[in-house]
Amino acid sequence: MALVRDAHPDAEITWVINSEFVSLLRGNSDVNHVYIFPRGEFRGLSAPKSLLPWLRQTRRLRPDLALDFQGLLRSALIAKISCANQIYGMSDAREGSRWFYHRVAKVDRRAHAIERYLKLAELAGGAVGPAAAGLRCPIPTGDPLPRFDQYPPFILLHPFARGAGKSLSTTVIKEFCHAFAPTRVVVVGQSRRGIDNPPENCLDLTNQTSLLQLIWLIRAAHFIVSVDSGPMHIAASLTDRLLSIHTWTDPRRVGPYNPNAWIWKNGLLCRVNKLATTKMRKRGRPFKRKDIPALTELIRPLVPLDSMVA
Repeated sequence: MALVRDAHPDAEITWVINSEFVSLLRGNSDVNHVYIFPRGEFRGLSAPKSLLPWLRQTRRLRPDLALDFQGLLRSALIAKISCANQIYGMSDAREGSRWFYHRVAKVDRRAHAIERYLKLAELAGGAVGPAAAGLRCPIPTGDPLPRFDQYPPFILLHPFARGAGKSLSTTVIKEFCHAFAPTRVVVVGQSRRGIDNPPENCLDLTNQTSLLQLIWLIRAAHFIVSVDSGPMHIAASLTDRLLSIHTWTDPRRVGPYNPNAWIWKNGLLCRVNKLATTKMRKRGRPFKRKDIPALTELIRPLVPLDSMVA
């Protein structure tokens, strides 16, 4: 969005966003207005009561240009309902959403998601430099957790994701904590399952943090380990001290967009800036207990061991 703002400094930019993610735009000077898509209200028998007023309000937006970065039927329909004069999208859009576009940015579907988004921003007038140099990505500072001390140093573990087969098992989570004892391991994320009898050095904050509190923890952590997820991408925009675990997803397409971050796939560890020259099997496998020692060897020197705790 920063590229679109730089190309059109006087434009009124409205971002249509799910209500649970709106805090990500707190303090973002590139966005003039936030328009909420209350997805959770459009389910069940009461959906028409909520949906119809939202549709009427959406028709009043009438933007000169709508950019569909999501590339799904739902997002294209929202652009159409907004009565946009022009709708731009990407060539790899799915679910028939391309039928709604007036112009299409040609993208390489094998390229990283951000590289594809940049092509759409370029179609809208954005000046894209080499390797997206100088990209502006304003992330809020976050909200500190009550009664949480960021000292001694801790490792942040985000082991949960919506996609099937992405999350780490409880056994692996516990073994991960044991491997780094006595260093604190703070476990975060949203999950239906908690961690029974967590190790002594494990602080289980599952389902206990807001998005802004999670951002604060990412900023405070000495290292972050995360499965392929939204929080992983937030971490990639804030720090190099990140390792992203990929089971069946391709890190070249959806991995951290940070050349100095690390990725794990199929038992292989490498930096993002080495992905292009690294041979990696397309098919993935789950992250197992046997993979933890390699992570320990990588991360342990980067996280100071507090003498008072040791």
